[in-house]
Amino acid sequence: MTTHLTHWGAFEADSDGDRLTAVRPWRDDPEPTRLIENVASAQHHPTRIDQPYVRKGWLTHGPGAPGRGTEPFVPVSWETALDLLAGELGRVYREHGAEAVYGGSYGWASAGRFHHAQSQVHRFLNCLGGFVRHVNSYSLGVSEVLLPHVFGHLGFVLQEAMSKTMLVRHTELVVAFGGISPKNSVVSPGGVSRHNTRGWIGDARARGCRFVSISPLRDDTPAEAKAEWLAPLPGSDTALMLALAQVLDAEGLADKGFLDRYTVGYERFAGYLRGETDGIVKSPEWAAALTGLPAERIRSLAREMAGARTFVTVGWSLQRAQYGEQPLWMGVVLAAMLGQIGLPGGGFGHGYGSSATVGEPAREFSPPRFPQGHNGVDAFIPVARIADMLLNPGRPFDYNGQRLVYPDIRLVYWAGGNPFHHHQDLARLRAAFSRPETVVVHDPFWSSTARHADIVLPSTMTIERDDYGAGENDRVLFRMKAITQPHAAARDDYAIFGELAERLGIGKEFTEGRTAMEWLRHLYEDWRQRHSGHDLPDFDTFWAGEQIELPVPDPDQVFAARFRADPDRYPLGTPSGKIEIFSETIDGFGYADCPGHPTWLEPEEWLGGPAAAEFPLQLVANQPRSKLHSQLDVGAFSQSTKVRGREPVRLHPRDAAARDLHDGDLVRIHSKRGSCLAGLIVDDAVRPGVAQLSTGAWYDPDPANPAFCRHGNPNVLTPDRPSSTLSQGCTGQLSLVEIERYVGTLPPLTVDKPPVTEPEVPQQVS
Repeated sequence: MTTHLTHWGAFEADSDGDRLTAVRPWRDDPEPTRLIENVASAQHHPTRIDQPYVRKGWLTHGPGAPGRGTEPFVPVSWETALDLLAGELGRVYREHGAEAVYGGSYGWASAGRFHHAQSQVHRFLNCLGGFVRHVNSYSLGVSEVLLPHVFGHLGFVLQEAMSKTMLVRHTELVVAFGGISPKNSVVSPGGVSRHNTRGWIGDARARGCRFVSISPLRDDTPAEAKAEWLAPLPGSDTALMLALAQVLDAEGLADKGFLDRYTVGYERFAGYLRGETDGIVKSPEWAAALTGLPAERIRSLAREMAGARTFVTVGWSLQRAQYGEQPLWMGVVLAAMLGQIGLPGGGFGHGYGSSATVGEPAREFSPPRFPQGHNGVDAFIPVARIADMLLNPGRPFDYNGQRLVYPDIRLVYWAGGNPFHHHQDLARLRAAFSRPETVVVHDPFWSSTARHADIVLPSTMTIERDDYGAGENDRVLFRMKAITQPHAAARDDYAIFGELAERLGIGKEFTEGRTAMEWLRHLYEDWRQRHSGHDLPDFDTFWAGEQIELPVPDPDQVFAARFRADPDRYPLGTPSGKIEIFSETIDGFGYADCPGHPTWLEPEEWLGGPAAAEFPLQLVANQPRSKLHSQLDVGAFSQSTKVRGREPVRLHPRDAAARDLHDGDLVRIHSKRGSCLAGLIVDDAVRPGVAQLSTGAWYDPDPANPAFCRHGNPNVLTPDRPSSTLSQGCTGQLSLVEIERYVGTLPPLTVDKPPVTEPEVPQQVS
C-alpha cells in the first residue's frame, strides 16, 4: 500500500507494478471525495499518449505549415522527436530571440513539488535565455490585480484568512455571495490532505450560526448549512450589495469609528451610494428592479447583518465575469461598514468554498520547491489574453496602469495545463493557435491542447514517478513514491528537458548533474537545514515513512487581527496603509470600466439587458463536481455523470417545460459565438432563467465548424473579453444562451480515442 497526493485529495493505493489494483481514500481524510476514482480508470485509457508524435504537415513542410488541429500525427522515436525539437528551439532562439517564445504552463499538472510541470518548463526555458510569461490566473485574475489596491496583497486575504475554527466558535451570520460550494472546496493547488467543509459548516450551524447563500444554484452551499437561498439575477450582485450598504448608511448602522480609523474614501463612495453624484439612490427598491429580490428582504438582511457577528464571503466565481472587480470590492466595503474586520468570526473572506485551503490557518513555511531560475525576458501577458496575444502581435494594450505591447510569438511550449479548457470562445482560440510557427506540448493524455500541437511528447502521471508534495497552505507534506511503471513510452518532464538541455548545450545549467532522486534529496535536505529549529526528519527517514505535519503557528487565526489592534504598527500594503474604499491609484488610471470605487456597471450579457430577447437563458459555466477542471475527464467517476456521453446541463422545470424538454434529452445550447451538445437534467436547485453547464468536457469540435462542440464544452459559448482594463481577467462564468432539443443525427465523439495517425514517416524537410 502506498499513499499518494492529488489536487483533490490524498489516497491509498495497491498496485501490481503496471496498474493500480485498488484505490481508497487516505485514512485520515474525514470527508474524502469520489474524484480519486478517476485515477486508476484513466491511467491506461486509450487517450494516454504512448510515444512521441509530430503533426504530419509540420514534419513534411516544416515550421508554420498550416493544418494544426486538423491533420494526422506521425509516431516517431524519442531520438527523432528530441532532435527535431532541439533544432527548432535553437532556430527560434537564434533567429527571433527569447521574446518569441511563450512558456505556457498553468501549474495544475502535478501535485508534486519537483515534477511540477510549470517549474520544469520555466526552468528549462530560462536556461535558454527566458520566455514570455503570463501573470495571474483564470480563477483569480481579477482578485490578483484588484485586492492589492484595496487590501495590500492577495496573500494577506487568502493565506491569512479567518480560520474555520473561529467561524465555528464565533460567527452568528454568514452571508455567502456565490455560496460555499461543496464541489470546489474539495480541490486546491498542490493537493488536499483533510477535507472538512461539511464538518465546519455543520458544527457552526449546530452552534446557532445562520447561513444565507446568494447564488443562482441552491446547492452552491452544503445541505449541512440549512441555508436561506437568495437567487438574484446572475450578474446583479453588485446592485444587491450596494442596496445593503445604502440601508446601513441611511439607517446609521455603519460603524463610523471603524471606517474613520481603518479605511480611506468612504465619504467619496457614500456620495455615490446616496445618489449625490448621479441622482440615483442605491436603495433596496432600486436594487429590487435589477436583482429580482424583494426590496423588503434586502432591507431586513442589511439590518440582520448589522445586528450580528457577521462574516461576508465572496466566492471566486463572482469576479470571473464582466466587471468582476465590482462585487469583490463591494464585498470588502460591506464588511468594512459592519466594522467587524479583525474580530473573531467577523469581517471579510474570499474563496470559502472556492478552494479547500481557504480558511486553513497559515503554515509556518512552505515545502521544498524546484527552482525556476532567472527569466531574461521582461515581456508578459495577463493569462486570459493568450488569444489576443497570438492574434495581434505588436498591438498595444492596457493593464493595471501600464501600457504594454503584445509580443510576436513564434513558438509556444506548453507543459502542464490545457488552455482549451480554461479559455473562452474556443473557435477564436483555435484560430489563434494556428498563428505560431510551432506548438510543443507535454501531456499524459491526448488533451485538446495536445491535439492542436505540432510536437507531442508523452509525460508521466504522478503515480508513475517519485516526488513529494503539499497543497497550498496545507499542513501535510506527503511522500509520493511511484506506484506503477510509466505508461508505454511516457517519460518524466525532467527527463525530457534534461535530454533537450544536453542537445542544446545547457545540460549542466538545467540538471546541475543531478538525477531526479538526487534533486529530491538535495531540495529536501536544503529545506530541512533552512528550518533547523523544527523537528524535521532527515530525507531517508521521511522517504521510508508516509507524511509529516508542517507547523502551524496560530490554529485560531483571525484575519487582519494585527491591523485592527494597531494599524499604525501593522499597516496594510496599500498607499494609505488602510483599506481603500476609494482608490486614488485606480481612479488615476482613468478606466471607464473600473472607476475608483465600487460601482454598478450593467453587464453586456445578463437577463436584465436587451440581449436576453434573443438568448433568454443565463449560462452559468462553473467548475465540475466529477473532476478537477478537465483533468481525467475520461475517468470512471467523470464518465458516470455524463448524459448519453455528453456533459450534463441543468435547467429549472419551468424553463424545461417551456421548451418541451425532459430529463435525459440531448439538447443543443447556442450563443452568438457557438454551440454545443449536452444532456439535460431538470432540477429545481437551479434558478429559473439559468442554465448550468460545468466546464471540463474535453473540447470535441465538429471538423467543419470549430464553434460547435459535440461533447459539451461551454467555452465555445462564452465570450473572450476581459473583466476590465484594470485586470484583463477571465469572464468565463456567465453568458447568455438558448437551448433546444437536438433532433439531428447524433455525431460521434472523437475525444475518447486517440487522434488519427499516419503509420508511415514522411520525408522530413532538411
